[in-house]
Amino acid sequence: MLSGKNILIGISGGIAAYKTPFLIRELIKKGCQVKVVVTKNALEFVTLTTLKTLSQNDVYHDMFLHNEYSTEHISLTDWADCFVVAPATANIIGKYVNGIADCPLSTSLLAFNKDVFIAPAMNSKMFSNPILQKNIQTLKSIGISFISSTKGYLACGYEGEGRMEEPIEIVRFMEEFYSKKLELKGKTVLVTAGGTQEQIDAVRYIGNNSSGKMGFCIAEELANRGAKVILITGRTHLEVKNNNITLVNVISSHEMFIQTTKHFPKSDVAILSAAVSDYRPEQQAKNKIKKTQANLTITLTPTEDILATLGKTKKKNQILVGFALETDNELENAKKKLTKKNLDFIVLNSLNDKGAGFGTSTNKITIIDKNNKIEHFKLKSKEEVAVDIVNKLISL
Repeated sequence: MLSGKNILIGISGGIAAYKTPFLIRELIKKGCQVKVVVTKNALEFVTLTTLKTLSQNDVYHDMFLHNEYSTEHISLTDWADCFVVAPATANIIGKYVNGIADCPLSTSLLAFNKDVFIAPAMNSKMFSNPILQKNIQTLKSIGISFISSTKGYLACGYEGEGRMEEPIEIVRFMEEFYSKKLELKGKTVLVTAGGTQEQIDAVRYIGNNSSGKMGFCIAEELANRGAKVILITGRTHLEVKNNNITLVNVISSHEMFIQTTKHFPKSDVAILSAAVSDYRPEQQAKNKIKKTQANLTITLTPTEDILATLGKTKKKNQILVGFALETDNELENAKKKLTKKNLDFIVLNSLNDKGAGFGTSTNKITIIDKNNKIEHFKLKSKEEVAVDIVNKLISL
C-alpha cells in the first residue's frame, strides 16, 4: 500500500528523534522514497550523516542553503505524496496550528497540501495541557491525521502519556490509512446529526444539548472513505468539508422524519446519530405566550419513531445503525433497542462516563451488534470514534 510513495519525514527537537532513523528504514523497506526535513534542535538528537545515509538523500536543515534552481521547501512538498512529522513536539504543533513558518520544518508544513501524519512526543504534563489539546483538535478538524502517543516511561523521568508511537506502528497506521481510503466507493450512506427543536410558541422550543459533532465526524469519515453521504442535521454551527457530503438542514423531529424516510430507500446504509426529541407540544402557539403568575401546563405528544420506522422498512441488503445515550442499565437498554428496532448494530454511550455525551470533543462508546458481539472502546476524540464506527460498518 505504501510502495512507490514519496514520503517527506519531518523531525523536530525531541528525544524521540532517536527513533526516526528506524522509521526511515521501515519505510524504505516498504518500497518508499524518503526525504528528510529537520529543525535545528532535531540535530541535537540525531546526526545529519545518519539521516543522509539512511534516506539516501540530502537533508533539508538550513533555510538559506538550498538548490539554486528552486526554493527547497516548495520543491520538497511538490515531490512528496505525504508528510510524516515524527517526533512532533508541542512547539512544532503550535507553530503549525498558528501558521508560523520560521524554520525548514514549519515552512515545509505550511507549504504542504496533501496527507499529513503527526506523531506527538513530549512530557505528559505538556501533552495534557488544554492549549496543546486544543491545537491538536484544531488540526484534526482540518483533516490532519494524528498517530496517538502512548503511555510509558518518559525521558524526563515522568511516567504517563506522551511517548511517540513506535516506528513499526506508525508505518502500520499509514498502511491502514491508505488501504481504507476508498473502501466505501459506490455506497450511499444516510447520516442524521444534531438535535431537533419542537416549538412551544413563536420564540420558545423544547430541545437538547446535542452539538451534532459526532454525526458530522461520522459523515466526514464516510466521505473520506469514498461514500456518497446524505447528512440530515438539526441546527448546528458545524460545516461540512468533503464534497461527497450532501447537507440537508431540518429543525423539527417531523422534518427529520420526512427527510430520513425520503432518502432511506436509495441508501445502502443509515447511521442515525441525531438526538431526536421524543415528544413535541400537542399545541403550538403562533404568538409568544406571555408570562403570568399562573402555572403553565404544556401537554406533550410522542414524535414519530424514525429508527423504528426505518427498521420496519429495511431491505435485506441495507444496514441500519442506531445510537443509545443512556444513564441507567446502559447495556440492557441498548440491547433492547437493538432488537426492537431491527438494527445491525448500536452505538452506546453513557452520560455517566466523563468526557462522553453532549457538547464534548470526546466520546466513549460501546458497540453491540445483532450477533450480541460487544466491543468496548476507550475515551477518544470524536474523530477517532467515527473511525471505529466506520470500521465496524465496513466489517459487515
